[in-house]
Amino acid sequence: MTARRRCARSTRGARTAASVVGVASLLAAHLANTQPNPQQVVQDAQLMQAAPKDAPFAVRCAAFAGAVLPPELIALPSAGVQIDSAALVRATASGNQQGGEYCRITGRIKALEAATPDIRFDLNLPRRWNGRALQIGGGGYNGVVVSGTGVMPFSPDRAPLAQGYATFGDDSGHIGDASLAVFGLVDEAVTNFGYAHLKKTHDAALALIARAYDRPPQRMYFAGGSTGGREGYTVMQRFPDDYDGVIANSPALNFSGLRLLGVKLGQAEYATPGGFIPPMLLERVYERTLAVCDGLDGAMDGIISDVAACREHEAQIIDSLRCTGGAPSPSPSRDECLTDAQLSTLLVMRDGLSLPYRLAWDVAGYRGYNVFQGTHLTGLLGLGHQPERLPVPTFFANGYLFAQGDGYVRYFVARDAGFDSLRFDPQYPGKYRAQLIALSQTIGAMNTDLSRYIARGGKLITVHGLADEVISPNQTIAYHRALIDRFGAERVDGFMRLYMVPGFQHGGGAFIPAVDLLGALDSWVTRGVPPETLIATDIAAATNGRSRPLCRYPLFPRYVGKGNVNLASSFACAEP
Repeated sequence: MTARRRCARSTRGARTAASVVGVASLLAAHLANTQPNPQQVVQDAQLMQAAPKDAPFAVRCAAFAGAVLPPELIALPSAGVQIDSAALVRATASGNQQGGEYCRITGRIKALEAATPDIRFDLNLPRRWNGRALQIGGGGYNGVVVSGTGVMPFSPDRAPLAQGYATFGDDSGHIGDASLAVFGLVDEAVTNFGYAHLKKTHDAALALIARAYDRPPQRMYFAGGSTGGREGYTVMQRFPDDYDGVIANSPALNFSGLRLLGVKLGQAEYATPGGFIPPMLLERVYERTLAVCDGLDGAMDGIISDVAACREHEAQIIDSLRCTGGAPSPSPSRDECLTDAQLSTLLVMRDGLSLPYRLAWDVAGYRGYNVFQGTHLTGLLGLGHQPERLPVPTFFANGYLFAQGDGYVRYFVARDAGFDSLRFDPQYPGKYRAQLIALSQTIGAMNTDLSRYIARGGKLITVHGLADEVISPNQTIAYHRALIDRFGAERVDGFMRLYMVPGFQHGGGAFIPAVDLLGALDSWVTRGVPPETLIATDIAAATNGRSRPLCRYPLFPRYVGKGNVNLASSFACAEP
């Protein structure tokens, strides 16, 4: 590193520290003086007086309870922060898996409009702090507070909080669950969900952390998957100065395109005569694909690792599944063929969506899935399980992609709870086109301008399953290629690692990797050691304990021809 770059980094760090100290001072004043009623003023003044720097950790923790923090602490518009509770969780407390005690703070970032829900958040402050903070993303449509006390996806052995990280997460500004999109009727809630909750929660947590430990975090990280993966890319694009490293797995980057494809897929299943595919036939597709492609990577292990080679056999697989003449077999059985209408449904998912107009950042559609390369479509997050469409589609009955797309069109786009998404044309949306484009800007994360994040030395790790049935792995690959087109391969390699995992779906699959991504990220950020090939242990129930190399894209694990097929050492990362 040159002297000029070292000086620039030092200056940035000094500015950040000075800013946080100033925020912490403001917070201290409001903790002591800004309270909801006279009685609370007295109580909190006593707590603050009784909680100097050398006060017991439990006393310092309790001093946060009931505090009201000013809007000035948050860089984006809000009505301030209310701390609802602050309590010490003892190391011996029932259910505490952290290996030590920590302060749990719950609070709300108040909305500007009365009709908008507050952003609820949790913050966990370990007694034995490692000087780092980790913001954790959500999933689906969010709506549930991310507690920050659990283990990391892909790292089931030890939670970040147990490692000494201050952790925090939120509900993105509405109450519900991952399937409920009704908050799309409220403008401020949509903005919060799209990006604003990330900055607001970050700023509130940063001020509280600085106050609790009398210094800001040395490192700030973000980690999430699915919607949380989109959120990871969002913070790099919109708030690049706030984070040193990001783990963004299976990211829903092109959120609007994903939801529109879900509607198109639902129309193929439920608005096209004969388009619905019974689960037993979807199982037939998976089994046939496995029979043709499993051994192409050198090992018959239930994992299709050489996806590119498998794609060369796609026409053969489709032809072997097609009913003679395109009509259904007269005698149903497990080996029943697929009609032309049913195959057309699968082709909608394979081909993705092409739009005659442009979403934000010149996005022209959504990339298709690896339907005939090992994607299993019979699970909870796959295609529909019943031939009738429910008035309000659900994941299991009508398929995850359609259910989520239906909610998006109903509440975010048409803003009409009674709207029928089967009558909506994603390619020619008419009067809804402007709304779609605006939403893709608010919620999407397809902006490839990561210049500021790269310049400040930020790092990124993304893991995505090649068999993902919810978020197309090919969309993530396309974004990675767009980064290379913009910055060049060498510069992208300097800040990003992409691992595309064979057999891995959206949380399940033939291979479910367990690997310490947070440790890899922290080592890269703090010691300058970039991750290369990682070793992952399979935690799928049927094959628990086997291992495979996680190869940097575009490489994949190929069996070397000898050795135990359950050991990563028997595989080498190969070019497709």
